[in-house]
Amino acid sequence: MFSHNKRLQYTVRVSEPNPVLASLLLEQFGGPDGELAAAMRYFTQGLAEDDPGRKDLLLDIATEELSHLEVIGSIVAMLNKGAKGDLAEAALEEAELYKSLTAGGNSHTQSILYGGGPALTNSSGVPWTAAYIDSRGDPTCDLRSNIAAESRAKIVYERLIAITDDPGIKDALGFLMTREIAHQKSFEKALYSIADNFPPGRLEGVKPYDTLYVNASTGPGDTEGPWNSGPEWERVEDVVAAGPVDGGEGAAHVDLPADKLKTLRAMAERTASDPESDPLTGADLGSAGD
Repeated sequence: MFSHNKRLQYTVRVSEPNPVLASLLLEQFGGPDGELAAAMRYFTQGLAEDDPGRKDLLLDIATEELSHLEVIGSIVAMLNKGAKGDLAEAALEEAELYKSLTAGGNSHTQSILYGGGPALTNSSGVPWTAAYIDSRGDPTCDLRSNIAAESRAKIVYERLIAITDDPGIKDALGFLMTREIAHQKSFEKALYSIADNFPPGRLEGVKPYDTLYVNASTGPGDTEGPWNSGPEWERVEDVVAAGPVDGGEGAAHVDLPADKLKTLRAMAERTASDPESDPLTGADLGSAGD
């Protein structure tokens, strides 16, 4: 059961309209790392969660993310107020109105289609999609995904803060950015409160492949560190010389019934290439060379 309080979680103060900035801020309204995506990710995880502690955490944060959606949407609406009025009342001459609506970004789409209101799109006008929700139903997997999502959102907020000089907007965006940090801490605590949290899922890795490091990209820039060397790792330096890691011949095989094998051989014979053939082709006839 939901109950909406008309007061924002954080006060929005916008110094002046700016439709272009509004379109950029939509990244955190309807983008992949935005507040709606976060709310839906954590709500769906919370509804399916059996652990009472994690369920409470996920539903708390999901509900707060809707409050953040309201904050960022209110900023967008305030930034678009001037354009909304000008468009609705045709207050400007045609050329000036056109210029104001096409100043940059996605602002013209926001004004024409949505009347200056916050649209469920990203900053490029791409509609929000449930494909942004990447939950898998395993707590150790989903909590790691949530940590990464909060990290990405924090970085996006940093970049949005950097492109505006409006002190009220900077202040509100700083609050939203900081809540991403707090949520990341909560998710990390929840992850590490699970005793066996790595690897994700029920099955252990197949040994010895779980300690194998394949130096598959070689040349200048090769670097060793705890992520690829030391007692925890068995390094493979020459992939070709080492051959297939399972000790086999490295080919693909399938056991076929006799009738299917006969058909397959007939097809292979019919479509076989002749390595001695050098036919005259359309490419030869159309070539500008000799």
